[in-house]
Amino acid sequence: MYIFLYPDTVYLYLSSSGSKISDRFLEMGYPLKVVFRAIEEHGENDEEAILNAILTYLALETLPGEDNHVTSDPHLSDSASTYIEDLSDMNSILESQGQNKYFETMNLLEDMGFSYDEAFAAINRCGCETPIDELVEFIDAANMAKADDLQGTTLYGKKQKLDRDERWTYSVKNMQLMIGFGVPNSGMKTVDREIPAAGKGPPYFYYENVAYTPKGVWENMSRFLYEIEPEFVDSMHFSAAARKRGYIHNLPIDGRFPLLPIPPFTIQEALPLTNKWWPKWDQRTKLNCILIRHGSAEDTKKIKEELDKSGPDPPEHVRKYVLEQCRRYNFVWVGKNKVAPLDPDEIEVIMGYSKYHTRGGGISTTARYQCLGNSFQVDTVAYHLSVLKKLFPNGIKVLSLFSGIGGAEVALHKLGIPLKFVVSVESSETCRNILQSWWEQSNQKGKLIHIFDVRDVTLGKLKELMDMTEGFDLVIGGSPCNNLAGRNRYTRDGLYGDQSSLFFDYFRILDLVKKITVYRAYA
Repeated sequence: MYIFLYPDTVYLYLSSSGSKISDRFLEMGYPLKVVFRAIEEHGENDEEAILNAILTYLALETLPGEDNHVTSDPHLSDSASTYIEDLSDMNSILESQGQNKYFETMNLLEDMGFSYDEAFAAINRCGCETPIDELVEFIDAANMAKADDLQGTTLYGKKQKLDRDERWTYSVKNMQLMIGFGVPNSGMKTVDREIPAAGKGPPYFYYENVAYTPKGVWENMSRFLYEIEPEFVDSMHFSAAARKRGYIHNLPIDGRFPLLPIPPFTIQEALPLTNKWWPKWDQRTKLNCILIRHGSAEDTKKIKEELDKSGPDPPEHVRKYVLEQCRRYNFVWVGKNKVAPLDPDEIEVIMGYSKYHTRGGGISTTARYQCLGNSFQVDTVAYHLSVLKKLFPNGIKVLSLFSGIGGAEVALHKLGIPLKFVVSVESSETCRNILQSWWEQSNQKGKLIHIFDVRDVTLGKLKELMDMTEGFDLVIGGSPCNNLAGRNRYTRDGLYGDQSSLFFDYFRILDLVKKITVYRAYA
């Protein structure tokens, strides 16, 4: 990427994507923001309309008294008006945060399919140093807030239509709700799907990753995993927190059932002690995605100071600031004008684990946040795995790759499926200790084997393990993907990043298991 700076304008040229219409206009020397704004208004197919819009914006920018002209002319488009009004914001961001960071972050959000307005607002409010997954959550929170404004407290507002080729593949027509092949009480008829012959079980497999990825990643993962279509689900349909994830699996989809008792579905149900202090102007009923990071004491102190100064009825700008911070960090109300981040104990319950699942054994609070932020949402996964109860009433043998704190094992246990044999492949000693502790405390009767390094899971090792178990019934996993989830802001390697490339280990091992299974059947 090359950036050229002129006295009043920033120009950008992306050498790696010259086929885009945006790049062609950028190569001509037109300003980045002008090009983005024109394409936002006219789409990518009408080059003449885009060019006319660019020239119009540039002309408006140079008019004397431009602000008055823009805001008073009723014939100007909203895009042209917003463009002029936002110029000062653009300049301040570039000056304060650095051009390289700004453009890298903008480009990554664009690759993930977000509009210019969404990306610009998120960076303007949160800063370029904010990890991409937090920017994504900010955008989602903003969209949810807009939906609430338009429809009262209705949970599912109308969202921007997503283009299949520009973002990621969804597996059902009802894209906006992310309900996959169906969720409990959705009123949606279970869809029919065909599993290609090469992908049929047993053994069954189940792979999870973040829904928001650079363009083409899910298509590539689907291609490797036997051309099986992904299922995209938001855990807000199973819990009090959003968590948008994609799943590729060969499990049956008829006969699914949720875990009982049904978990709390709202913040107020999950955290009833907060109700006393919850202001009426905070209309949140769902938390955003549980992340590794959480707000600081300084953040909560600033919120209290702002509210204390404002009196019992805070003005709109204070409310807006407070709500943005609360949505960003999942703050909850714990006293008069006092907010606080979720405790790990509270997160455990929201994520479907027993209270204190990650507590003790020398595990720090920071480590608990990190482990929980990377874990399965148990109720969501259990709904998908529930079909295995009839198939394996006497117990199941599981190869668990990148096991984390044992979300898959907990889900199977809660479903009442005995764990006969589990091989857990997990590099984190902390996570291994948490899983081992749960295994012992839940009085499991089966056998648990730990493997530290996925590279040790070779053909020979798999043959040895499958001789011990007489084969695996389920291969389950999900890779910790910095390059997919966006924590690496500057290296968009997709599936080929250091962490996200673990997907290929998942596929390698799954394919070996399938081949050994076939060999054993005919031996």
